[in-house]
Amino acid sequence: MKPAFLNQKNKAKTQPHPKPPSKTQPNFKANRTHRKLRATTSSPPSPPSKPSLLASITKFTCILATLLLISGTILYLNRDKWGITDLIQGTLHTDNSPKPNPEKYNQLIAKLNKDRTLLKERFLNARTTSEQDKIINQASTLIEERLPPMMHCWLGHPWDFNGTATIPGQGKIACGYFVSVIMRDAGFNIDRIRVAQQPSQNIILTFVRDKKFYEIKTQTPYHQYINHICAKPEGIHIIGLDTHVAFVVIKNGEMRYIHSGGRQKCVVDEDKANAGSLESSNYRVISNISRNKNVIRKWLLGHNFPTVFNRTSL
Repeated sequence: MKPAFLNQKNKAKTQPHPKPPSKTQPNFKANRTHRKLRATTSSPPSPPSKPSLLASITKFTCILATLLLISGTILYLNRDKWGITDLIQGTLHTDNSPKPNPEKYNQLIAKLNKDRTLLKERFLNARTTSEQDKIINQASTLIEERLPPMMHCWLGHPWDFNGTATIPGQGKIACGYFVSVIMRDAGFNIDRIRVAQQPSQNIILTFVRDKKFYEIKTQTPYHQYINHICAKPEGIHIIGLDTHVAFVVIKNGEMRYIHSGGRQKCVVDEDKANAGSLESSNYRVISNISRNKNVIRKWLLGHNFPTVFNRTSL
């Protein structure tokens, strides 16, 4: 029996040697190195770039602005037809804003007509001129007391350039129609429509023909003009402007400017600090209606006030 170490030696001699690598066998390590090198030298084409977030927002904003502009233009052009103007005016007027009062208006008309009739009977029965003058003065005071409350029954009534309303709270009313309807309902015998359609100076001439009873001022600074008219005798005045007509009520040296129109586009009672249309006008003609004895006499007796059409009369 052979020793163990001899057997191990023989095994080593008889074990075949490993074959050298074939020349045709792929060299994976070399291939991996080649692929890496090729990847670094030739990169694939980059994908198309996407628009930036800022560019997208800008484009969306432009489209939205265009749509809003088109929509706004359509709404503006159809604001009256679709009732948008009335809706906005109703929203702007708070609950504290004055509202037209047709019931009170009719009551004031009836009471004024009744008192005028009583004064007329007294005037016709007066035996002396002094008695008639006294009644005229009472009639003048009556006008000054009753006309402002009648005007106030229209406060908040919407204005429109073509408005012809005759009842507070119904329809719309232009400045000329506001003056003419107040004068007619107070008992002045006038053609309401024809008077309302005249230039402001002709409206005044319908009541007052004598030049000494009306005054014209042009290009007068506003504060100077206000101080001037507030120094005039108290009473109900009609004032004509460049393109407007209104009432001016002077009492205790203070002025109230009552008219249909202005910034609020409705019938308003404004003080001198807020009378925008009076301030901006270059032309102003004014007449005290309630202190004109001839006007009050014609009103008391129900005489007609013919409409004046001739602008050159001034």
